[in-house]
Amino acid sequence: MPRKDRIDAFGAAALVAVAALLALNQVVIKVVNAGLQPVFFAGLRSALAALVVYAWLRFRGQTGGVSRQALPAALGMGLIFSAEFLFLFLALDNTTVVRSAIIFYSMPVWLALMAHFGLPGERITPRKALGLALAFAGTAWAILDRGSAVAGQASIIGDLGALGAAFGWAGTAYLARGSAMVRERPETQLFWMVLVSGPVLLALSPLFGPLIRDLQPIHLWGLAFQSVVVVAGGFIAWLWLLSVYPASGVASFSFLTPVLSVGFGWLFLGEPMGPGLIGALGLVAVGIVLINRRPPEKASTA
Repeated sequence: MPRKDRIDAFGAAALVAVAALLALNQVVIKVVNAGLQPVFFAGLRSALAALVVYAWLRFRGQTGGVSRQALPAALGMGLIFSAEFLFLFLALDNTTVVRSAIIFYSMPVWLALMAHFGLPGERITPRKALGLALAFAGTAWAILDRGSAVAGQASIIGDLGALGAAFGWAGTAYLARGSAMVRERPETQLFWMVLVSGPVLLALSPLFGPLIRDLQPIHLWGLAFQSVVVVAGGFIAWLWLLSVYPASGVASFSFLTPVLSVGFGWLFLGEPMGPGLIGALGLVAVGIVLINRRPPEKASTA
């Protein structure tokens, strides 16, 4: 499909579908954690996804290899990706999808801070600073709000795990934009993230308890859904949409994901949404919008 200068009806529908898929992702993780130990589950997911992404690369006539110059960054992205999902899967084992989504999707805050110090042209403006302050306040509010907790389903460990996952997500995005990996195709970046994280997470998984819990068929279906549909299909679809439509327009649809995650947690898992969590979600959402909003173009003078 040729590149377009605006998001049409097909693009909007596809972006809403991908945002909904990524939001459903956390509900599926929560469910499968009941049958598979979280870190073991994350490792299996990456290993299976690596096979699917490699098959996609070969179908496109690519090998997935990177230059020698980019190899350290590729390995670094894979290790940070490992930490991101180790934290996220453990977070969802200890806290609710509602709380995890609010904290995890504070990622643009931490990426903006990293970019300010390490990426050219990414300085924090007063508008971005206000957005950072609001989103940070929302994240802190979500962590400190215990009134919406369900017994056994909200903990400071889980909340901090979600925050660690947000840091990891920001780290992989930073390397994708600020290292030699910027010259590699998005599919290749994703391939290295799952290729490295699979064996790393599987090797670490015995440290976190028995690998199998109360395994049922639904948990195996969830693993397959995560590996094929979410990681391989969803991530590749998102990257493809980025290659066709304007990046700013595509990024704007990411604001739907935390809102939908919170809604799915309430709808499918019966998780509560008290006024505190709703207020925290609002602050994070407004902050992220301010951080990503493009400045008005200056009118040219004759």
